[in-house]
Formats: sequence, C-alpha cells, structure tokens
Amino acid sequence: MDFKKELEKYVPYNEQEENDREMMLKYIDTFEDVLTRENRMCHFTASSWIVNKERTKILMIYHKIYDSWAWTGGHCDGDSDMLHVALKEATEETGIENFKVLSDGIYSIEIVSVDGHVKRGKYVPTHLHLNISYLLEADEHDELRIKEDENSGVKWIDISEINNVVSEPKMHPIYDKMNKRLIEEKF
Repeated sequence: MDFKKELEKYVPYNEQEENDREMMLKYIDTFEDVLTRENRMCHFTASSWIVNKERTKILMIYHKIYDSWAWTGGHCDGDSDMLHVALKEATEETGIENFKVLSDGIYSIEIVSVDGHVKRGKYVPTHLHLNISYLLEADEHDELRIKEDENSGVKWIDISEINNVVSEPKMHPIYDKMNKRLIEEKF
C-alpha cells in the first residue's frame, strides 16, 4: 500500500498523533526525499512494538547510540513499504524471524527528535524521525540475537517496568501511549 494513503486513512489515537499526522503529510507533500536519509531535516522510519502472547511483556533492544532500552526499528532508506521495514528491522535487531502482525495497518505514529550524534565515525546532525509503528507478536521463547553494530542487548521487559529501564524521558509518553492502547483495545 502507498504509505501516504495508509497515513491518510489512519485514525489518530490521540491529540499528539493528530498533530504528528498532519505534519507528516505536509512533509510528504513538501519534500521528495522523506524516505531517505538524504533529507537531513526529517525522514521516515518504521518501528515495532513487539508483545508476547499474553501481552505482558515488550521485546526491546539496548540501543548503543541512545544508550537506552528501546523499540526495534530503523530507516526506510527508500522503501515505502513501512510494514516491510518494521519487520526487517525487528528480525535484524532481535534475531526472531516469525512475527504475527496484530494491528490492521499502522498501530502508532510519532515524530521523534534525534539529537546530533556520531555513527560509524561520521557526525549525524540533529533531525526528526517521522515514525510509523506496527504492533507485532512474537514467541518469548524464540532465541534472541544481538545486532552488535547497533545494540548491546535484547530482552523481554514487563510492561510495568518500561519507564524504569528506558533512560530517554522523551520516549516515556510514546511507550505509555502504545501500552495504553494495547490494554484498551485488547489486540
């Protein structure tokens, strides 16, 4: 599906998503390169909120650049199939190959600011990730594998402990929103 059409039909969960959706659509109409990192101001990323069968734990990675436990995800790098990107990144970052997609389309959207940092020896300036998230389920007994160039840990974390282990305060409202929706809508 055309990612712009998918974003247009997405019903925002809250006010934050309403505002972010409006901005994302404006960026799509304004820039031709929002699917690549060539756009150094803002570009699309796709993430996964990976739950266990009982919906009590989230599979997270310890992200080296952000020095925090985080969801899986990554840059689209020209791929307009956001679900494909989210699944590819989830497999690369956790080692799990079998995921069940629980949401009918997009699960969550958010614009996330990324502070300037060094990656692979090069400085990456401050920019925005126009992020589209999907809800996935995985078997918590599947073998986990670290992607050593990006993360230093992969583990299942109890939903009630997320904010205690995530060291990026700006991510707390996003993760809270995704857990609240998970509980309210009983995916």
